Amino acid sequence: MSKEAVDGVSFEHGDERQERVWRSILVEAGQACDQQPIMDGFFYHNVSRHGSFGESISFYIAGKLADEMVPAMTIQGVFHEALAARPQIVEQMLDDLLAHYTRDPACSQMLIPLLYYKGFHGLQTYRIAHWLWRQERKILALYLQHRASVAFHVDIHPAAQLGSGIMLDHATGLVIGETAVVGDDVSILHGVTLGGSGASTGIRHPQVGRGVLISAGAKLLGNITIGEGAKIGAGSVVLDDVPAQVTVAGVPAKPVGKVPVPMPSLAMDQSIG
Repeated sequence: MSKEAVDGVSFEHGDERQERVWRSILVEAGQACDQQPIMDGFFYHNVSRHGSFGESISFYIAGKLADEMVPAMTIQGVFHEALAARPQIVEQMLDDLLAHYTRDPACSQMLIPLLYYKGFHGLQTYRIAHWLWRQERKILALYLQHRASVAFHVDIHPAAQLGSGIMLDHATGLVIGETAVVGDDVSILHGVTLGGSGASTGIRHPQVGRGVLISAGAKLLGNITIGEGAKIGAGSVVLDDVPAQVTVAGVPAKPVGKVPVPMPSLAMDQSIG
């Protein structure tokens, strides 16, 4: 499947899409083996021998999260349980994968986020941990959060509410707190914090609307609302609400202009002029 075939498209959901994307990934894995036969075992073990996208991602990420006390097979079983109980999680995972593929010019194949992007891996671990949290299996959810933080340098609280089609680009040092909300089609770069302010209970983390672009190193603190299609400049410290379609930058962040496109998260243009 070419980028041109999916770029800018509102992706349909369902078994047909899953099968179509999975077939494309299998083709890419075969081509990669032809180019680098020395990695044939790697691609077979993690991709080609599996029957679906869900099976492959469960196996691969479980291996990254495992330690000497909780083996990969145990974690893989938890992934399988979650995906069987809530098939919508697989759809969200595919939305996230396609977000990387369509927004990142360095991502030339759908195989690449699946195997190499730790932001994608951390986000999918969160999705399983969030399902566990909602099932009142909070100890296990927090364990997965901890392992994702160690393995991927991505720390997302299982109670946070994240939509679909999210791109965590590079993602090193990302922190998203317990009561944060992130809408669909948001792009977040490395070093970003969606953090709390003060020790009060209740909603204490940012509420981020659809299509927002949060550039590298930005810190969004407290119970603030980031309107749909807003853009946060790199290194900014955001302490107040940001209106929809507005760019903010600075410390503390101030409005510097209007966003010229409906969803800056898709264009990934981090200029603030």
